[in-house]
Amino acid sequence: MTIQTLTVLVVGATGSIGRLVVDEAIRQGHTVRALARSADKARRLPPEAQVVLGDVTRPETLSAAVDGVDAIVFTHGSDGAAKVGAESVDYGGVRNVLVALGSRTARIALMTAIGVTNRTGAYNRSTEVQDWKRRSERLVRASGLPYTIVRPGWFDYNRPDEHRLLFLQGDSRQAGNSSDGVIARRQIAEVLVHSLISNHAIRKTFELVATKGPAQADLDA
Repeated sequence: MTIQTLTVLVVGATGSIGRLVVDEAIRQGHTVRALARSADKARRLPPEAQVVLGDVTRPETLSAAVDGVDAIVFTHGSDGAAKVGAESVDYGGVRNVLVALGSRTARIALMTAIGVTNRTGAYNRSTEVQDWKRRSERLVRASGLPYTIVRPGWFDYNRPDEHRLLFLQGDSRQAGNSSDGVIARRQIAEVLVHSLISNHAIRKTFELVATKGPAQADLDA
């Protein structure tokens, strides 16, 4: 069987999910380009990754990052930078990368968050992060590019026997705590990377959580 290999740009490559996406994409045989704001931040990435320096809030720094890529995985986040960061990073980062991409085609995998449509929760009222992440989803859908949007549950809250993946739709889990669903960071990375070569994942938006049981070998099913 021929396995499709891609040149994949990872946005947020030095973050806790991004580093795992880089590792997983390399493991699956892809050529990985890692976007980093500084060489210091990129030092923990594997040597197989092609590091490209750039800042998602500065569009003029992104041309080299998107040149010649087949796919883009967005795992970036504003990390507590409040309302200004939510707009400029969570939303602005997606906008600026897509603008830099221009008329070229690339497969997109965007990570947002479970409960992203909850506009009235205390977290969103204080940070507007959910609002701006939701708007970034709209940008991706409106781009006309083939995409998958993954809304993961709470990172690494799962027990040792909770690895069976559930792909949910409807965004009805909006408690704002781990009762919404839990998922291992490593599994988020696996799903994001696999979605790039899965016809079943094209133009899908889903919440990703894990339940009791072993992980499935066949994500397409």
